Amino acid sequence: MSSVLTFTFIFLLITTTLIRLWLGRRHISYVQTHRKQVPAAFENNITLDAHQKAADYASAKTRLVIIEAVVAALLLAALTLGGGLQLIDDIWRNLLPTQEIIRGALVICSALLVSSFIDLPFEYYKTFVIDEKFGFNKMTPAMFLSDLVKHSLVGLALGAPILFAALWLMQGAGQYWWLYLWLVWSVFNLIMLAVYPTFIAPLFNKFSPLKDENLKQRIETLLTKCGFKSQGLFVMDGSARSSHGNAYFTGFGSSKRVVFFDTLLERLNVDEIEAVLAHELGHFKHHHVIKRIVLMFLVSFLGLALLGWLINQPWFYTGLGVTQKSDYMALVLFLMVSPVFLFLLRPIMASYSRKNEFEADDYAANHASAKELVKALVKLYRDNASTLTPDPLHSAFYDSHPPASIRISKLAAYTS
Repeated sequence: MSSVLTFTFIFLLITTTLIRLWLGRRHISYVQTHRKQVPAAFENNITLDAHQKAADYASAKTRLVIIEAVVAALLLAALTLGGGLQLIDDIWRNLLPTQEIIRGALVICSALLVSSFIDLPFEYYKTFVIDEKFGFNKMTPAMFLSDLVKHSLVGLALGAPILFAALWLMQGAGQYWWLYLWLVWSVFNLIMLAVYPTFIAPLFNKFSPLKDENLKQRIETLLTKCGFKSQGLFVMDGSARSSHGNAYFTGFGSSKRVVFFDTLLERLNVDEIEAVLAHELGHFKHHHVIKRIVLMFLVSFLGLALLGWLINQPWFYTGLGVTQKSDYMALVLFLMVSPVFLFLLRPIMASYSRKNEFEADDYAANHASAKELVKALVKLYRDNASTLTPDPLHSAFYDSHPPASIRISKLAAYTS
């Protein structure tokens, strides 16, 4: 059984990596092929220069993703079959031979730290080379470092308790440890949804109450009409880091709030902002957030149940390059290799997400203005340099939102 797992893992790791490379090359080729002409639906609103900028931006990001996919695959192979995780475990076993929970936490943190060091150059390059080249980056190296430190400290403060709880339950809660851990994980996520807007997000951005009284009144009228109660309307200083614009709902229960990037407010007029907000309200009215939470809980339940079985199978460890069986090694192996086994399910999840976006667009068209939403989307596509001509197959795997041309054509039916 051990050799079967090893062969399956190698096959899927190579196959999924090759698919990633193939999809990336397809995407670049498709985007560049359609670079010379603006799609007919956008030719009155987006210039050829803007269209070509978006094509080149998409291609540059995809080239980086291709390199990152190869490096990630090599790193995963090195940590598993190459013995990297076992080496990390051996080092900590020599230093802490008896304290298994602490040793387990240090092994997992060490593995995550290695992965983070590999990811860091790619993030830096995207920010200070690609985004800088195309005029989106507003960050300084000092801000980048500050964010990195903050993210690390917040991740440690939030992740350490749940990690220790997981290892403690795995060690001493009996055969149904995975069920207890699932309950703890679910409660933790619900708490995070409630506290994130108020206590965590302000560590990285400034949130100010919306001051435009005309816009505020329009938004509050729409919120009342749609039966949405929020803690407030806020403007986020997105321009401090990037020129990209966005708007979103955040929080859960009584902590819900509406957040606009300051860059979005600068580019859209009141009618367009109202249409964008109506789209976001569509997600709320169709219970998309709740459905995603339920789906996340279901997936985590099934995943932990599977881990509860795998943890007692010696072949699970030896088949992935680990010679010494332990609870914490089962957990880190499961977390690292699961994406390889689940990659081919990505189109299903992306399709579900795009279905939600269409439903939110329908809601916006019926409760605000489809015409204004189209105008807003076109501005966002242009200003964010979002390609109007993604490769359909690449989009099916990676895009949570429908391609621009399909989305606009569906909304145009409301205005005809």
